[in-house]
This record gives sequence, structure tokens and C-alpha cells, in this order.
Amino acid sequence: MLYATHAVVDLDAIAHNLAQARSRAGDRAVLLPVKADAYGHGAVAVAAMAQRSGAADWLGVATVPEALELRAAGITLPVLKLSHCFPEELDAALAADLVFAVVDEQTLRRAEEAGARTGRAARVHLKVDTGMRRIGAEPEQAPALALLAESLEHVELEGIFTHLPVSDMADDQEWTAAEIDLFRLVVAAVHSQIGRRLPWVHATPSGGTLWHDLADMTLVRPGIMAYGYFPDASTPRVVELRPAMEVRSRLSFVKRVGAGQTVGYGRTWTAEQDCWVATVPVGYADGYSRRNSGTGRMLVHGRSWPVVGRVCMDQTMILLGTLADFPEPPARAGDEVVVMGRQGDETVDADEIAATIGTISYEVTCAVARRVVRHHVGGGQD
Repeated sequence: MLYATHAVVDLDAIAHNLAQARSRAGDRAVLLPVKADAYGHGAVAVAAMAQRSGAADWLGVATVPEALELRAAGITLPVLKLSHCFPEELDAALAADLVFAVVDEQTLRRAEEAGARTGRAARVHLKVDTGMRRIGAEPEQAPALALLAESLEHVELEGIFTHLPVSDMADDQEWTAAEIDLFRLVVAAVHSQIGRRLPWVHATPSGGTLWHDLADMTLVRPGIMAYGYFPDASTPRVVELRPAMEVRSRLSFVKRVGAGQTVGYGRTWTAEQDCWVATVPVGYADGYSRRNSGTGRMLVHGRSWPVVGRVCMDQTMILLGTLADFPEPPARAGDEVVVMGRQGDETVDADEIAATIGTISYEVTCAVARRVVRHHVGGGQD
């Protein structure tokens, strides 16, 4: 049974979007980030689809527990933790055959200690900071760190990578091109220092994959584009993407509100005429931001209806028109509501919601709460 408020995730749409990424990547491998519960889409189901279909070659996570959840579900694809591990996480990371980042001498030596302790080689990628200023080795330190990694008995250096902070933005392409050039110089210096080529060299998230030359890269990391959105309004639309998630609910109550009466907490909205107001059992505890109060909209019977009053923890009210327009209510309790997605000729997508509340599509999909049950469709499921 589907709860009143639920998310429908189209695994075929994600597979399609990954195919679009492959069309840009050429013969390079594709890493699908499934961190943050696959950007809110359900990490286990998405990873299982990628493994079953071959839509991705690697998976990316942000935390060790995220990787452990995948392994417990039978996911065997290579998994890269895109940052380094805390010391107390290393044994579990190695037991799960997790590949993880190293960023300095300390993280390398901790990886060596954990490998010696567990009898498992620590498989690592060297993270280089070429401009994000978040984590990573300084470019000039990378060759020496790579040489150190080569000297350690229980460390296997498999890759080198960076992350591009503005690869999706039209006004910053010259800066990003210079950053990629710097990374290529670092990679060349590392290869020269260790006397071999690393199999995994990667730098490009969605924006870089869509916009930049991938020469010398062996892997790409399409994140938000895998889930159906371009990373920025200025990113070129060189592929066709399909949003993979819809959030749906049902009207729980419809009532007549008289002219001059107020609706919701704080009495922030007053009816100018006699009207119909409906309640939807979705609120900020479900990930529907309070910033949608008085600004958002939802779809019922293929028509758009505005949010009125404040979004509550568990419920939101929408205006279903005036009595002058509808002598009888145009919808009734139990009717389907689309909070995010398509109904008839109308669409409310994560980009629109993000623009309404002043954020980005990534946050909108990630914010959909765990209690909003995911219903996965497509993807060759049994």
C-alpha cells in the first residue's frame, strides 16, 4: 500500500540519463553518485538498477555507512568514498572493499596501518585540491604523496581526482579550463614520479561532463544529471534528461472559507472572496520547505493551485478557486495531488521549486524525507 504522500522514482529515467552521460563520456567509465540516498531517490534501488543494467561502472558515496548499506543489499560494484575516512571507520571501510580518498601523509599512513591490521590492502584515490578549497592535497604535494603511497605495503594507489567548483557555470568556463589544465599537469607529474599511469583519473561532475574536453580522463561522475536535472541554468542543454522523481499525495480535506477569514499559522493569508481551500498531508517534515508558504503551487486534476498560508510540519493548504468560479468544489478529498512532477499538461519540477524557495534542485530532491515512501518503477525489476 502507498501512503498518501509518496515518491515515485522512475529507474528507467535514471538509466536513460546515464546513457546520455555515456554519450558524452565516450569510452570512459561512469561513476554514479548515490550519496545522500541517491540524491533522495533511494540509494539501494538505484544502485541495484545500475548494477543490473550496466548503466554505471562505479558508485560514489559520502559516508562509510552509505557504503555499508549498499554492500548489505548485495551491491558489488566498485564504490568510491569521495572523501577520506576517519580513523575509527577504516576497518569497516576495508571490510566492505570500499575505495576511499587520501588527502595527505596522515591519511595515507592511517590507511597503511588499517591495511596491516586487517590484512586487506587499502585501495585509495589521491584527492587533489585544484580550486575548491575544501579537501585535498595541494597540487605541488601530489607527486610526493603518490610516491609515498607506492612505498607502502598495504596501500594500493588506484586513482587520482579533483572536483570542479564552477564547471557548470557559463561565466566561469575560462577559469575551469585553467583548473583542468592544472590538474592534467599534476597527473603528468604524478605519473612521472611513480613510473606508471594510474588507471582512474577523474575530475568532471555533471557540468564538466557536459561542457569540457575529457581528454586524459578515464572516468566521469555525472551526479544531478543522472537524476534528470542540469546543474545550472547556464549549463548547455546538449543532452535530453528526464526527471526521475515525482512526489504525489491526496487531498485529505476540502472546505469552504468565507471572505475575510484567515488560513493557517500566523493568519498570514486572508480570503478576499468566498473560496474553496484544500488540505494536503505534506509539510516541511516531508521535505516540502516552509519557504513554499504563499509561493508554491501543486497540481490537482491537471490544473495548478497556489499554496496559501504557512506550510505546516505535516500539512499544507492550497486554494481551489472561488465560489464565483466553482459553485461546487472542483476537487474532493481523496483526489490525487502532484507536489512535484507532471499531471496533465502541467509540470512542477525540482528546478521550479528550487527557484521558488531560493535553492538548487539538488537540495529539493535530497530534502524529500525518509517517511515519504519511495515507490520504484521500471529498471528491469523482478
